[in-house]
Amino acid sequence: MPLAYIIGGARICNAPILSRCYRRFSLMASSADVVDDTKHGFSRPEMYKENLAGTVDAYDRHVFLCYRNHRTWPPRLEASDDDPLPKRVANVWKARKNDIAVKTKITVCEAREEAGFADGDVLIFPDMFKYKGLEESNVDGFFDDVIVSGKEWSSGGEHTVLRGSHIFVCAHGSRDVRCGVCGPVLINKFNEEIQLRGLKDQISVVACSHVGGHKYAGNVIIFCPGSDGKIMGHWYGYVTPDDVPTLLDRQIAKGEVIQKLWRGQMGPPVAGMKVADDHKLANGDDNGKANLSNNENVAGCCQGVNGVSCCRSASFGQNKDIDNKSAEAYKKQGSNINWCWPLLQKRDILTASGILGALAAVAVAYRFCRRSS
Repeated sequence: MPLAYIIGGARICNAPILSRCYRRFSLMASSADVVDDTKHGFSRPEMYKENLAGTVDAYDRHVFLCYRNHRTWPPRLEASDDDPLPKRVANVWKARKNDIAVKTKITVCEAREEAGFADGDVLIFPDMFKYKGLEESNVDGFFDDVIVSGKEWSSGGEHTVLRGSHIFVCAHGSRDVRCGVCGPVLINKFNEEIQLRGLKDQISVVACSHVGGHKYAGNVIIFCPGSDGKIMGHWYGYVTPDDVPTLLDRQIAKGEVIQKLWRGQMGPPVAGMKVADDHKLANGDDNGKANLSNNENVAGCCQGVNGVSCCRSASFGQNKDIDNKSAEAYKKQGSNINWCWPLLQKRDILTASGILGALAAVAVAYRFCRRSS
């Protein structure tokens, strides 16, 4: 009697048939993956179509609420009756927004046990604080003490200091399929590369909810110490798995901003920020798609990595106050336009004219002497 198999409720008594069915199923799954990648993943046509610098609103503090798993989040987590804790946090934040002196963003991240985060933990950057035990009943007290007044939570849970670097990847698939496709792949790649480098105890990677700009997926936020030891929060977009080693080895290890993928940062611009060489990026050659000088499609004024505004002005003359140092900063950023270079000062023009006049007089005198002799 031949060996029997059950597939989808049908009894199949032939091993070759089973093998053919398996191959057909594998081919269909593979084709679906290709469709997802070309339509929603890292190969979609919109990749690298927009400049990224300046696509993050200015802010000074980022608060993350650890809550469940990104696979269970509804599209509007802040409005879900089935998720009372994030809904309560959103409502209190909205009610107290005008009382908060520090410009603050609030995002939900997954409660990932491997990273040491549980439901109700609150992470605060750049302070590097973790508060435990936030519940629906004590959200008001937490906001009064910590978010509004900037004090320790008087009636709350344990307060500890975060260590190392922290990476948040938008994987909110129910909100936007692009982040749902790209986010988990990037998280797996980050964890793989971190494991290879032996940095598991120094870098955490966690999925987060909507951060704005789903069209820039993969969206990644990296909180790590800068050259001065202060915690920086850098936003990156259009991140692919090929970019993950670069972000680890340059942004986190060396404090170098990956300009091609850089969306902006938490806090004020930092003078003298190190910028990595885009020619060495893995996900494409240097084609100027993230050039800071071409931000017509970005709402508002773009923010250069060296604190220099690169907004297009109404006239060339309005840029005359940019000094040589700023111009050199543009040059390092890869700018290929000439309207941001300083105008020659009047005294420089007069000096040059005088030198040219003197040279002309010498030439005339020389020719006169030659004819006389």
